Amino acid sequence: MAWFIRKAIKGLAVLIGIVVILVGLGRYFDPPLSALMVWRLAQGNGINQTWVDLDAMAASLPHAVLTAEDNRFCEHSGVDWDAVEVVIDQLEAGGGNAPRGASTLTMQLAKNLFLWPSRSYIRKGLEVPLAYLIDFAWSKRRIVEVYLNIVEWGPGLYGADAAARRHFGRSIKSLTRYQSALLAAALPAPLVRNAGKPGPVTRRTAARILNRMDQTRGLFGCISK
Repeated sequence: MAWFIRKAIKGLAVLIGIVVILVGLGRYFDPPLSALMVWRLAQGNGINQTWVDLDAMAASLPHAVLTAEDNRFCEHSGVDWDAVEVVIDQLEAGGGNAPRGASTLTMQLAKNLFLWPSRSYIRKGLEVPLAYLIDFAWSKRRIVEVYLNIVEWGPGLYGADAAARRHFGRSIKSLTRYQSALLAAALPAPLVRNAGKPGPVTRRTAARILNRMDQTRGLFGCISK
């Protein structure tokens, strides 16, 4: 038993070391694959992705995504504990067995890069230290850039440029504010919601995001050059 424990500890230490090295490399080099892409490949999906620097994106896209997903992005260090407390209170009041909500953009990036897609307390627990590590090692601007280039926007569809071309037939640079809001509205359920052919839920969500974008102007200066 002691031998097994020593081996397990050594294996865990090696795994942690690999993750730390990958996070360090990700500060300077664009990741060629994410864990989510590998999962989807195993399920038979391809990979449609074109990397685009943040400077080459329409400014409305990161604004819409941060407004929808993490409007306190510039204030926290990878984890928004205020949002976590709200979710805990909701779970205690209404019950439920699975962790929901409270995921910052950095936590979502950690999940997509290194973890698996299905919900569990174990995965949520791993997201927290990974998010802190990424926030420590990378600039806020780099976090948004990598997220927007690897996030899933449909079966086999990754990154904002591929999504813009698939759904709207245009480059990411020429997206309108409404199209950016539609892409942001699709993020919570990218395999169900289609930004290019939005249903009523996606349209209503995009409209709410547009209205909130007027209120969140000036909140995301941390991603400016």
